[in-house]
Formats: sequence, C-alpha cells, structure tokens
Amino acid sequence: MSMLLNRIYYAVKPYVPWPVRMALRRRRATKRRAAFSGVWPINERAGALPPGWPGWPENKKFAIVLTHDVEGCKGLSRVERLMSIEQQSGFRSSFNFVPKGEYQVSDDLRERIDRAGFEVGIQGLKHDGKLYSSKASFAADAAQIRDYVRQWDASGFRSPLMQHKLAWIHELGVEYDTSTFDIDPFEPQPDAVETIFPFWVPSVHGGGYVELPYTLVQDFSLFVVLRDRNIDVWKRKLDWVAEHGGMALLNTHPDYMCFEGNLQRDEFPIAYYEDFLRYATDQYGETFWQALPRDVARYYCASIPAGSRNTRKKICMLAYSNYQTDNRVRRYAEALASRGDLVDVIANSSGDAPLGKDSISGVTVHRIQHRNRDETSKWSYAFRLLRFLVNSSAVLTRLHSAKQYDLIHVHNIPDFLVFAAWYPKWTGAKIILDIHDMVPELYASKFKTQAGDLFTELLTKIEKASASFAHHVIVSNHLWSKKLIARSVSEDKCSTFINHVDTAIFYRHPRTRNDGKLIVMFPGTFQWHQGLDLAIDAVSRIRERVPNLELHLYGGGQEAASLAELTNRLGLTGVVKFCGSVSLDQMPEVIANSDLGVVPKRANSFGDEAYSTKIMEFMSQGVPVVVSRTTIDSFYYSERVVRFFTSGDSQELAEGILEVLQNRELRESLVRAGYEYVALNSWDVKRREYFELVDSLTVESFSEFQRPSAVPVVSG
Repeated sequence: MSMLLNRIYYAVKPYVPWPVRMALRRRRATKRRAAFSGVWPINERAGALPPGWPGWPENKKFAIVLTHDVEGCKGLSRVERLMSIEQQSGFRSSFNFVPKGEYQVSDDLRERIDRAGFEVGIQGLKHDGKLYSSKASFAADAAQIRDYVRQWDASGFRSPLMQHKLAWIHELGVEYDTSTFDIDPFEPQPDAVETIFPFWVPSVHGGGYVELPYTLVQDFSLFVVLRDRNIDVWKRKLDWVAEHGGMALLNTHPDYMCFEGNLQRDEFPIAYYEDFLRYATDQYGETFWQALPRDVARYYCASIPAGSRNTRKKICMLAYSNYQTDNRVRRYAEALASRGDLVDVIANSSGDAPLGKDSISGVTVHRIQHRNRDETSKWSYAFRLLRFLVNSSAVLTRLHSAKQYDLIHVHNIPDFLVFAAWYPKWTGAKIILDIHDMVPELYASKFKTQAGDLFTELLTKIEKASASFAHHVIVSNHLWSKKLIARSVSEDKCSTFINHVDTAIFYRHPRTRNDGKLIVMFPGTFQWHQGLDLAIDAVSRIRERVPNLELHLYGGGQEAASLAELTNRLGLTGVVKFCGSVSLDQMPEVIANSDLGVVPKRANSFGDEAYSTKIMEFMSQGVPVVVSRTTIDSFYYSERVVRFFTSGDSQELAEGILEVLQNRELRESLVRAGYEYVALNSWDVKRREYFELVDSLTVESFSEFQRPSAVPVVSG
C-alpha cells in the first residue's frame, strides 16, 4: 500500500506547490513523532547484538559512517566545500550521485573525490521515485545502473527517497546498499529493519550484498520538516549507538546545507553538521572507527563466513496452535530469529494464557484467539477455524502494512489458512504453506467418515487450491510428499521437512529423579489414532510383574475423558497419571527423567502415515522407545533404534515395554543408536536447507528480461 501511495504522490508532486507539500509533510511528521515517541529516535530492539558479531576493527567501540545524497545542481556545487569541512575535522564520507539527474558528474570531480580518500556511490538512476514501479522498468534501469557502477568503479547503492526492495538490488551487482534505516517513521516507505548493525542480504548460489541501514535521522527530516533548531536528537542517538557498539550512519544532503548568506526555505545552517562532527570527536576521541561505507561492507564480508552472516528478513508465521508447545513452528521461527531475521508469529492462546503480544527467544508472538482442544463436532471445529482465518487475516494485513514482510510461512491445519496472506501476496511477499497433517485424511480419521465422503472430497479440493495459492509447499514426511504431489502440487514446488528434533532445546539433560519408580511416558494429543488406550491396557497386563511401574501421559485432547474412564475401570488410578501440558522448554527435562517412551499409534488410522516427532525427542535424551510398526515409522526407523510392536496389539506392546525395561543390553543398545540417529537427523543438520529455501524464495528472478551482460556476483 505504501508503494502505491508513493507512486500517486510522485505523480502529482510536480503540480503541488512547495508550501502545500511541506505543510502536509509537517502535519504528518508532527503526528508521527508523537505516535512513535516510544521508539523514535531510539528503538531498543535495534540495539541487539547480531549473532556472531565480530566487533569493529582494532577493538573500536563503535563505527561512524558519513554519507551524502546529492539531489540537484545546488548540491553538486557544494560537494567540495563539504569535503573540506570534513577533512579539517578528520572525517571522510561517501557522496551518492544520480547518474541521470538534473546534473552531470564529471570524471574530474569523481577523481578528486577518490584522491582525497572519499567515496563515490550511485543514487538510483533518476530522482523521480519510480525505480521500483515495475519489474520490467527496474530491469531496464538496472542494466544502466550496472554500467554506471562499472564506469564509476562504485561499490555501493542507495535508492532515491529511501525506497527499497532488497530482493531486487541483487540485479545491480553492488557490494552494499544503504536504502534502509533502523527506525524512521517520517519516510514515505517507513518499514524499519530495527538494527544498528550491518547485515547480509543473501541471494541464490551463495552471493549477496551487505545492507548498511542509516541510524541517525536525515538532516532534511530533522531540520526542515520537523524544524528542530539544535542537534540534540543526533547527539542522543549517537550516544545510544556508541553504548551498544553499533554503527552511527548519517545521511545528509549538501543541497539543504547553507554555507553562508541567508537561509532558503529548504535549508539549515552548516554549523549544525559541524557541531555534530565536533561533538563526536570531543565526546569519543579515537574510540570509534570512522569508515567509508565500502570499508564497512568489506570488513563485514572478510570477518564473517558466508554461512554465519546475520540476515534481517521480515517473516511472519501463522499457526492455529499454541506457539509455546508447537515444536515445528518454534523450530522454524527461532532458527530464523537466531540468524538475525525479524520474525512475528500469529497464533492461538491455550488455557488461561492471555491474548496479546509477547517476546519469546527473539520471536514476537501475537496471540489472537483462545483455543481449547474439545472439538467433538465438525461444525464447531470448522467455525473456530474460520474465525481464526478472519482474525489472522486482519492482524496480518495490519502488520504487513507497517512492516512489509518478505515471506509469510503458514502452517496447516487448516490448509485454507494460507488465504489469510492475500494482502501480503498481492503486495509482493512470498508464501509458504507448511502441511503438518494431511487434512482430508485427518478429517476422515477424526470424524470416522468413509472414503469419498462429500466433506473429504471438498477438503481435497481446498488442499489443491491452497497449494496453488502458495509459492512453495512444505510437507512433514516423504510418504505424504508423494501423495500430495500426486494430487495437489507439482514436484518442483514441494519440499519435505520432517519434524527434526531441535537440539537447541533438546540438548542432553541430566536425570534428576531417583525415586525407584519406572516411568513410561507419552507426550502429545489424546486422540484415538494415538492408541493411548492400548498403552493403558498394556500397563494393566504387566503391573503385577513391575509393581513400581507408572504411565505418565502429558498433553490433552478429545479422548481425555474416555481414557480417564478406562484407567478407573482397569483399577489403574495412581498408576496411570494424567500430567497435563508442559511447555516445549520444559519437555526435555521431563523426558530425561523417564525410563521409557511409548508411541502406540494405530496403523489402521491417520497415525499410520503421521510422523511422530516425539520418537527423536526421546532419543535425544537417551530414553529408549517402544513404537508401533506403522508405515511411516517403519520407513524412517529400524529395529536397531527402536523396539517395534505390532500395531493394535496391546499384549505385544506390554511385552515390548517389559523387555526394554528388564533387558539392560537391549536398552543400552537402543540408547546408543538413538543418539547416533539424532546426530545425523537433527535440526542442526537440516536448518541450512530451510534457510536456503527461504532465501531462494525471497530473491526475485529477472530471468524473463533480456540483460546486456551478466550481473557480477558478490560473494564476499
């Protein structure tokens, strides 16, 4: 929406008198200054140290980077005077020129700038606000910009008017871009990157460029639009950046600096800028690194290996689940946040947890609807899903309008939740549909319907439409991937990511329990296909032979009441314990204090092809597992790593539990093999594949446009 409004504004701008334009801008800026007073000029989130940050050269405390945008002839005529002022203060800067603006930049001027130790950069092609109006026009402009990059031996780029589409800038073949900001609500495109550090914008095939956000408000905004009459805002922000060890990148315009004589209506005294340089020197002496933008970009690439560079993509996830207990959603979200991305999650709240916004491990979670797992009617279940679709669509539209997400990752169930991302997709965001469960099959199992049922057929059509709407589809196991490709999505648009255990959470926890009991454990939802009634019956068969045995069931769901009734009927009160739900962070410790895991899914149900994350979670904590011989678990596991039993046979399940508990050699063998399996199949191994998928989706392809020459690949 902001890009559309910008196009309209710059189309009518030439016909609106300057005083009218300025009055409107000042009115808007005054309102936004008040509205953003809690985060501007300082947004505390932006001060977070990026993962793997090496610090500045020679142990400098922070960096100061000076840049100037030269918009017109007046600015061009002042370049060398501004250079002289900076040289006298011991500073060097970069000047960004518009190649096809109202002026011509002579070879002689560029050479003088270079000889003096300054830098020349490119500011768009024309200063008209139309650079990103369409892919076709951008491709044409990009070809010319690349030519100027080569002719001028330039390293960096800045978009006019601070417009930005970082996924497109790869086409320019530059080392760095400076078209973003940590926080600046006064810009026409005000979505912020919320960091005062450089970050990497990866492309496909290992290339990319460094993004250098400006972190001090621009001179025109501060002195002409907001009409401040001192540099207190600059001082305050510089002090804060220095405290957090970041990059104080300032962008000013010689066009608006008054060097002598009377101030024009769009100017401010050059003394303000001189005061800033003097303050930086007097206050911080030699503790900061005064660098050109290209120096920062090259230092960044030389200091941080390509696979470890912090990124700053903007990603939102939607899930009709409780974020804190949904290990699949958390695994993706926290992995992205750990590499520096801005990640929001729109999710449910369970139990008595309040609605609203929360921050968990660097991820911002928006809980928008309560959910209780008591859906016994298909109609009540459908109503809640539709309600979440409407609510999440509204919240996502609002957030995207402010943040301009690069990618929306939608998790089923339901498949049609992907349509909540209609507005982000319309404005250019990429969409992933992540199929945790095959909805037609789950529906048939949950509500005991027959194949070919009207609703099952409808859900299959919805699945196909949802997959078509998304740019890419992720499936949670290889069996479902084959089925989905056969009926709903093309193979080249589909990837498989099983529920790999996240060792950042499921690292080895010590056993702290020493009460002499033997604890058999199950964590998950209480549904018929999970076969928990079989586990309870199995315990009843061996309780006399193992008097210290207990079965602990963690979780809840629609079968909870019937399972409790079965427990009472078999006289297992106190032996079978319903322990409620615990958070994902607590689960590893709970598992580590159990003696055996049990996964008794029914093979004649949805569970036959539903991959169970809990098996690898048990393995990660050195707990052996007795597993039903379903199609999916036979596909991924062998007798070497789990103790199988025939699905649906509670007697064989009982024998399996007894054997593992009493056969020390078997138990130790399963534990060793489990550790090996986790090491080969953990999220640590597969996370890079997910990052590559995200990065490939969020880089625009311009292959449909003919280019006169290849784009240089900057690999660092």
